[in-house]
Amino acid sequence: MEGKILVVEDELSIRKLISFNLQRSNFEVIEAGEGKLALQLAKEHQPSLILLDLNLPDADGFELCEKLTEKQPGTPIIIVSARGQDMEKIMGLELGADDYIVKPFNPLELVARIRSVLRRTAKSEKEVNPDIIKTGPFMIELKTQRVYKAGKLMKLTAREFQMIKFFTEKLNEPITRDELLDEIWGLNYFGDPKTVDVHIRRLREKIEDDPSNPSFLKTVWGYGYSFFDEEAQ
Repeated sequence: MEGKILVVEDELSIRKLISFNLQRSNFEVIEAGEGKLALQLAKEHQPSLILLDLNLPDADGFELCEKLTEKQPGTPIIIVSARGQDMEKIMGLELGADDYIVKPFNPLELVARIRSVLRRTAKSEKEVNPDIIKTGPFMIELKTQRVYKAGKLMKLTAREFQMIKFFTEKLNEPITRDELLDEIWGLNYFGDPKTVDVHIRRLREKIEDDPSNPSFLKTVWGYGYSFFDEEAQ
């Protein structure tokens, strides 16, 4: 078998046609006709790739794409949809899809695109990726600007991402508020320095199990802050 494909498509005839062609091409196929079942099957079967239709009876396809990306980080998604406008393609790709195919499509092209995405994914997994920082339960993807904690995608703002990136590049080093202001807000920032404390509090609320007693982003009293990882000491 070349891989396990989850086909999420509400129209039975189209779903069976896709499944038939994938099975002929030596793929194992799992089928779902609605979004709730797709989330359940993705968790249970851990597919190699997900084919996702946007028009489902119980879910918005874009929202489902985002949920699948959060719950199945690293699993590639190809959107297959009759909605071929450029903005919808862009939206799908920005929400985490790896490719977007417009219906009607050639079944051979679909198989080729699946194999292409799977090859690309397998290659990236084998390579030592200098664009990933791993510390404790966190994985920071520098290119995509995504942060995962214990495999779960965290919803951070662009500035919060810059902060956690800067902290994890200087693990266990105390960093002053002025250093954070210069690095994150820029040398020409003349606003209130207390904005650092506000952003630290918001970041802790997202990354800490107990923000009032942080395990990672700690205060260095009289100095600033430090991102703590005892294994990196």
